Amino acid sequence: MNAAEVAVPMVELSGVTKQYGNGPAVLSPLDLEIHKGEFVTLLGPSGCGKSTLLKLIAGLTTPTSGTIRVDGLTPKNAREVLAFIFQDPTLLPWRNVLENVCLGLELEHMARERRVKKAGELLELVRLEHVAKVYPRELSGGMKMRVSIARALATNPRLLLMDEPFAALDEMARDRFNEEILRLREEQKWTAVFVTHSVAEAVFLSTRIMVLAPNPGRVHAIFPVALGFPRTAALRSTPEFDAMAVKVSRALRGAIAA
Repeated sequence: MNAAEVAVPMVELSGVTKQYGNGPAVLSPLDLEIHKGEFVTLLGPSGCGKSTLLKLIAGLTTPTSGTIRVDGLTPKNAREVLAFIFQDPTLLPWRNVLENVCLGLELEHMARERRVKKAGELLELVRLEHVAKVYPRELSGGMKMRVSIARALATNPRLLLMDEPFAALDEMARDRFNEEILRLREEQKWTAVFVTHSVAEAVFLSTRIMVLAPNPGRVHAIFPVALGFPRTAALRSTPEFDAMAVKVSRALRGAIAA
């Protein structure tokens, strides 16, 4: 990646606030830059605006004030460069796995032969090629999430937004998915903004962690995570991992009390 590419942030927020109707402010004025290639995790208590921030970046809601740019574009004009993975897989029950992965490519009017080929390659990437013809009702929760990830990656996003996608999984499955998502990122080179309540998950995945405080949502602390890549399960047992988790946990407690 050259200096010119890095110079334009993948995500840039300037003076962004959000308020719904006459209710209290959800986000106080927020200035934020996320650079290409980063994996930034938003961590904080409920009500600090993590999911709202993701929706603002995705153009699913508009700021009350301030400006947002995604790869130099407005969120509305940048929808082709980003993908959103929700906490629920939101698969269409009447479509099989392959057809669900093809959905975004159909909306882009890609020829059927090409989209089926690409969807098949993505199912191999997430190791689900053996269930291509299976329907969502026949899948485990973890397999459904893999399909959701493959569907999001089908459109070659440069920015992947993830709102607690592994929250419903047990700890062992969640750890495996964390390793899997980093493997996919290494292969596809997208930038990520990830929401979680888990300190360990944030430390394992991130190049940078932003701890948000609530009422209204605001940045409480920012931590670069200098643990190096690739990251494997063994990292979780190292003193460096533990030290970062302690530091972030302390900041999270401070954000809750702020």
